[in-house]
Amino acid sequence: MTSQAKATSPRHVILVVDDAVDTLRMLCDALTAEGYAVLAARDAEEALQRLEIVIPDGILLDAVMPGMDGFALCSQLKATAHWSHIPVVFMTGLSETEQILQGFSCGGVDYVVKPLRIPEVLVRLATHVRNARASRLARDAVDVAGLGAVLLDSQGRVAWRSPQATRWLDSAFGHGADQQSAAWLLSATAGGEINVAMPENCRLVARHMGQSGISESMLLLQATPADSLTAMRPPDVPLTPRETEVLSWLAKGKTNRDIADILGMSHRTVNKHLEHIFEKLGVETRSAATAVAGRLLPAP
Repeated sequence: MTSQAKATSPRHVILVVDDAVDTLRMLCDALTAEGYAVLAARDAEEALQRLEIVIPDGILLDAVMPGMDGFALCSQLKATAHWSHIPVVFMTGLSETEQILQGFSCGGVDYVVKPLRIPEVLVRLATHVRNARASRLARDAVDVAGLGAVLLDSQGRVAWRSPQATRWLDSAFGHGADQQSAAWLLSATAGGEINVAMPENCRLVARHMGQSGISESMLLLQATPADSLTAMRPPDVPLTPRETEVLSWLAKGKTNRDIADILGMSHRTVNKHLEHIFEKLGVETRSAATAVAGRLLPAP
């Protein structure tokens, strides 16, 4: 990359946190030479002060520091909505499996072992900064479309949420009510679609869109006037009588094999009916089909 290109392209900001002055100086020089804007902090307190001023694109974080260590600092960052998206790469002299796992469990995306090999640090950091930026652009694009996006991990915890989703959840549940909002979102993965009251006669609707990765669930959020929910009519979906029967039993929680036994058809035939039903309803998961069935099928 030419010096002119570096000057005109946006500069990524990196926060380096390490209590060793020599390490700070070495990393700051190397990162500056690569075109990064660099912030330095010698402990967790200084790091939090820097973060109140500028939100960096990535953090190089020493695991062992006096006072609050890097693991505790990372946990605090990941629990704070406007910092949670920042990729954290640990720098550590600890190579035991327990410490490595601790780094990942508190939210780190990678680690490098001291003494540092600068080329390796730069390559790893660039990869995570690029991936995090792509993820943020994707989440922001969802917000521009008038929706919010939330990703739940395998434990039902919020892995990330778009800025619009954060604003709506804070409006519905109150700022800082993360456990309550996470429990509500988790219930949407079972029910397919749920809603909750918001101020100004609006309701927040959460729709489960299925799995987006290994044991991860994607939900889309939308704020809508409360009157529009009560006025919703069942969709005009041209289901055959047999497909309607299959959908009805699906909505009652029956498995494919149960439905086959009840309706006297083969398991393969039930699968084929469900493929047609999902296509006609415009859904991809059983839970989403069940949510639509609640509005589509007449009450018993």
